[in-house]
Amino acid sequence: MPELRNSQYRHLEVSRIAGSLGAEVEGVDLSRDLDDEVIGEIRQALLDNLVIFFRDQRLTPDRQLAFARRWGDIHLHPYMAGMDDYPEVLEIRKTPADKKNFGGSWHSDQMFTAKPAMGTMLYAKEVPSAGGDTLFTNQYLAYESLSEGMRAMLDPLKAVSRGDNFSSHDGKTRKEFYADKISMKVKDPGETQTTTTHPLIRTHPETGRRALYIGGHVHKLENMTEAESRPLIDFLMQHSTRPEFTCRFRWQSGSVAFWDNRCTQHFAINDYPAETRIMHRVTICGDTPF
Repeated sequence: MPELRNSQYRHLEVSRIAGSLGAEVEGVDLSRDLDDEVIGEIRQALLDNLVIFFRDQRLTPDRQLAFARRWGDIHLHPYMAGMDDYPEVLEIRKTPADKKNFGGSWHSDQMFTAKPAMGTMLYAKEVPSAGGDTLFTNQYLAYESLSEGMRAMLDPLKAVSRGDNFSSHDGKTRKEFYADKISMKVKDPGETQTTTTHPLIRTHPETGRRALYIGGHVHKLENMTEAESRPLIDFLMQHSTRPEFTCRFRWQSGSVAFWDNRCTQHFAINDYPAETRIMHRVTICGDTPF
């Protein structure tokens, strides 16, 4: 009896890893120049699964950037300096000397900018023997599981996001907080807008589905005080990361994760204090949330 294939794809094998989101994709070498049909299938896999994973890839910064540019322009992080030779590639490095990791709270990348990153591609260069997994959560489900009354209340609201807002930063700027805790280089954002107001419920421009748009960058709700905003923000953060909305990915050297920031949050787990983890991250420009 022939082996059954997923009939939706001609070039890829796509296997879901959880009921809520996430799939591993086989049958493609991301270092090659892929034709439009293969890129189209990868796009469909991303839209269907929100985050997709590729194993056993061999990507130089040049090749990672070439793949990323098939999806749009490269989004530069306003606070974190890229690699010397490849400023569009952010090397996320944690060594045993670092007290904190980068991305160690629930968030959606760059939601404090005017046009947040559409997608993020993370490539594993060196991983610990165990630990260092990344969690992802489905924000379509977070919105759809709310009561009708709560959805009606949230629909017109907007959230103010700040680049220096993470609650785990103890009220400090990124530069102050990271100074003695992380070896990555922090830069001045210059004229880049780093406080922005976006809809609390956003519509995905490709699928048309609505998603809760919340994360660690959210400072308060528009036209409300911080004290008034905090109970609702805390509830939505807790609700949006319920276990049944999540998946967990265990990294291997050569793994790639590609996630859609328009409908997910993610969380990098810091549970490898005596080991090193090195990742190369490229983010893709997005549009204005609506």
